[in-house]
Amino acid sequence: MSYTFKGYRRKNGGVGSRNLVAVIPSVICANDVAQAIVRQVQGTIGYFHHQGCCQLPLDLKRVTDVLSNLGQSANIGAALIVSLGCEGTDHERIVREIAASGKPVEIIRIQELGGTSRAIQAGIDAAQKLVMEISGLQRETVDASEIIMSIKCGASDTTSGLASNAVIGYVADKLVDLGGTVIFGETTEFLGGEHILANRAVGGPDGPVGQKIYEIVNRMENRAKAVGEDMRGGQPTPGNIEGGLSSIEEKSLGAIVKSGHRPIQGVLEYCDRIDGRKGLWIKDAPGREPEILTGMACTGAQVMMFSTGRGAPQGFPSMPVIKICGNPNTYERMQHDMDLNAGRIILGEKSIEEVGEEAFDLLLEVLSGQMTKNEALCYFGSMDIFCLGPVI
Repeated sequence: MSYTFKGYRRKNGGVGSRNLVAVIPSVICANDVAQAIVRQVQGTIGYFHHQGCCQLPLDLKRVTDVLSNLGQSANIGAALIVSLGCEGTDHERIVREIAASGKPVEIIRIQELGGTSRAIQAGIDAAQKLVMEISGLQRETVDASEIIMSIKCGASDTTSGLASNAVIGYVADKLVDLGGTVIFGETTEFLGGEHILANRAVGGPDGPVGQKIYEIVNRMENRAKAVGEDMRGGQPTPGNIEGGLSSIEEKSLGAIVKSGHRPIQGVLEYCDRIDGRKGLWIKDAPGREPEILTGMACTGAQVMMFSTGRGAPQGFPSMPVIKICGNPNTYERMQHDMDLNAGRIILGEKSIEEVGEEAFDLLLEVLSGQMTKNEALCYFGSMDIFCLGPVI
């Protein structure tokens, strides 16, 4: 059986599930102007972050890379860069790289334009022009092998590992078998289970991929140790504990279930793009939603499948986030936020495979244009970029 979806074919060969104009502030100081533009112009979304100035050079490069990759995402049809004019990020490089991907791109500079009100007017005019320019693009039928799906779990409880993560694992295996791409992360939630992942690495636990898995886990732990803390002081979270998870090891064993069973092809750094690579991949990223969702979107993922037990409602501006809920009580309370009820597995009404097939069908529908519940509610404003050094 063949599986397809309807997406937007881009000039560089990528396929988008959405056709949006991204308004990208190059620094936190430009957020307010960018927000005013997005409020006024339909068909735009904004990446409102807190970086771009008074950071170490490695983080300024990191922020530049992420913003550039977000603008190059196949879900973005065109981009407007909002620059203050004196920021530390390389806004000119962002413009060049997005343009090189074949997308229309404009830039406004607040200081050069004479301040906030003039920049807002110029930005509205530019964004309107870009929206109209891409508004006539049509979806076309695309094979499922071109799907790039990211996966995540959040606000987890005991039902996550038993139901919703297992459903996502089923979908991940099916998609990899169809020639697609799956990316998972949350390095903080590998602790205690990293040996299981390393054993699934191409080349085995002693090969380059297996050793890289151990490396990123140790690196994440060492960040906490550098400030005199143990990672286990914040993981599992209070909500996880209240939901029945007793330790980071128990949480990790449930979390890695969502990656399925296929071999792990490699490990991506936070800013990396997937760039045509197939199969199952790890991205080194933290567990908190604002940072990891940004990292997954800048990878090039067209969609995310997100498991939750206690109920995590937020999404991401340009990447639809499908919420799979493992707890039937949470789904009943939060059904306007949750997209699929995997809690029926807990109740014995459905099998993992049956709900997995429902989730795969929903994935194709969302890729073809059906809104997720967080998209319909516009619950996607909280994003940020995972940086390594201090603000200085």
